[in-house]
Amino acid sequence: MQKIADIPVWGNPIDQSALVQIQRCAKNADRTALMADHHKGYAVPIGGVVAYKDYISPSGVGYDIGCGNKAVRTDFPAEELRRNIKTIMDDIWKRLSFGVGRRNKTRVEHELFSDSSWDIYAVRSLKDLARAQLGTIGSGNHYVDLFLDEKNRVWIGVHFGSRGLGHKTASWFLKAGGAKDGMDVDPLLLQVKSDLGQQYLKCMHLAGRYAYAGRNWVCKEVADIMGTQILEEVHNHHNFAWKEKHGKDELWVVRKGATPAFPGQKGFVGGSMGDISVILEGIESIESKTALYSTVHGAGRVMSRTAAAGKRRWKKGKKESNGLISREMMLDWVKLKGVELRGAGTDESPHCYKRLPDVLDEHKNTIRILHQLRPVGVAMAGAEEYDPYKD
Repeated sequence: MQKIADIPVWGNPIDQSALVQIQRCAKNADRTALMADHHKGYAVPIGGVVAYKDYISPSGVGYDIGCGNKAVRTDFPAEELRRNIKTIMDDIWKRLSFGVGRRNKTRVEHELFSDSSWDIYAVRSLKDLARAQLGTIGSGNHYVDLFLDEKNRVWIGVHFGSRGLGHKTASWFLKAGGAKDGMDVDPLLLQVKSDLGQQYLKCMHLAGRYAYAGRNWVCKEVADIMGTQILEEVHNHHNFAWKEKHGKDELWVVRKGATPAFPGQKGFVGGSMGDISVILEGIESIESKTALYSTVHGAGRVMSRTAAAGKRRWKKGKKESNGLISREMMLDWVKLKGVELRGAGTDESPHCYKRLPDVLDEHKNTIRILHQLRPVGVAMAGAEEYDPYKD
């Protein structure tokens, strides 16, 4: 960790564009930090942690409100997983819904649809969309994975957020609050006690509950496909805002692509499809306090989606340029790692990401690794899917 302009920054090398963004955020924030997987985002960098006494930032929470990870440990035998991995991944691919705008093949009922927050104007018209999409995974870097840990135990891991509900909710509040367009702009801040701020907080928590419900449902569905029991769960948002006490201060801590890591708090952090993922927990240290008890949410990109996959005009269905990563390169990597892959575009190839162990090592004074998870099966939306709801 180093301090740059009084902002604690983890990672090597440092993404200068993300650094400029966190410095811009710091002008109106009470505390800031930048995690080791940081890279440029919309107004607030991915990997940015920004805390305010009196404000909430829709720009900081981002478009995919409540995006996060869930991992569950099962009693499924490792040898049976290896023997049947192709069939299991085929069943996951057929039964679950991946991709843009997809509706769930199974209608999912949930008590959250009785929440009074649906009466708020910003989300009033979104309930039908939310019902239809609950339990869908989406596109981009969202996935359903199967892992083996260091004891050869089988885990299910998922990563996605609040889908169309979150994206449309964020868009409404950004417009209502007068947010500036673009990536290199000041983040929108709302007074927590204002009417708009209170409405946003209620809608943010609604979208967060929705994201949790979706990840819970998908993990149970995968366990049902495998005919296995869930023995342990680790579940966390990494695009959200929490009211927390840090020192003597009550702060609204906005984490955009950052995992809460208070002492003893467990988190699931995913690497790329050809790298390990981990179950970790926060520890108490001076550096942990400096990080606002936060850590990485993934490995962090080293190559943009356009650079990796090329440029495409989605509305016209035309590809204008080729990317640096071919499908053969991606498939060779995952085959070498023994991963059974379904879907995925080259913009999610392991070539596009840092190695997770290196990134985690930057935070070694704030976390401990409980389990290393080696991917055996990976399912993501295909290369032809464009998804505006991804984080």
